[in-house]
Amino acid sequence: MGFFTEYLADPSTRATLIDQSLEHVTLTAVPVLSATVIGLLLGILAHRVPTVRQPILSVVSTFLTIPSLALFALLIPIVGIGATPAIVALTMYALLPIVRNTVSGLASVDRAVVESAKGMGMTATTRLLRIELPNAWPVMLAGVRVATLLTIGIAAIAALVGGPGLGQEIFSGIRRIPAAGSLEALLGGTLFIVALALLFDLLYLAIGRLTIPRGIRD
Repeated sequence: MGFFTEYLADPSTRATLIDQSLEHVTLTAVPVLSATVIGLLLGILAHRVPTVRQPILSVVSTFLTIPSLALFALLIPIVGIGATPAIVALTMYALLPIVRNTVSGLASVDRAVVESAKGMGMTATTRLLRIELPNAWPVMLAGVRVATLLTIGIAAIAALVGGPGLGQEIFSGIRRIPAAGSLEALLGGTLFIVALALLFDLLYLAIGRLTIPRGIRD
């Protein structure tokens, strides 16, 4: 691994990887936040209106079957090149685990508890905010966690349509194979993506500890 430590020892290389890592974080966070808002709304709608549940799940499932490079390319004529097509595509990919877990989480809430709240005079909105969502939150958070890890990996392909992030370093290495430094660039971009995934995973574990009551968590 001496060749790789020499690669990382270069100040310009480290600066590039740090800049690309920050870009990758943004390229992950924006779609995940967008998908969380959209996914929660769609999941709540699917839970409350059974007739639209399967169509919603089918549509968001279909998004995940579209090859990422093809989807990025199809979006270029609509939104241009760069980060925008990547953000739109990644938002679409992140929807399935969030929507599915929102529906599953809400469905797992004890109906007796919900009916008791209804009997106490709580409105449907109050029951949702005070009873259903808090109890479904662990399952919903797991969906957001899966969506984030999925997005981190797929975001690397955004470099092929001019998107930012660590994919630039990976594809820079691929284009230079078998020239000197190609393997280092490929390995560097990949390992930094893995490191970001681990950091995001730890972040979600911390969020779970802070937001999930111990009785539900345990």
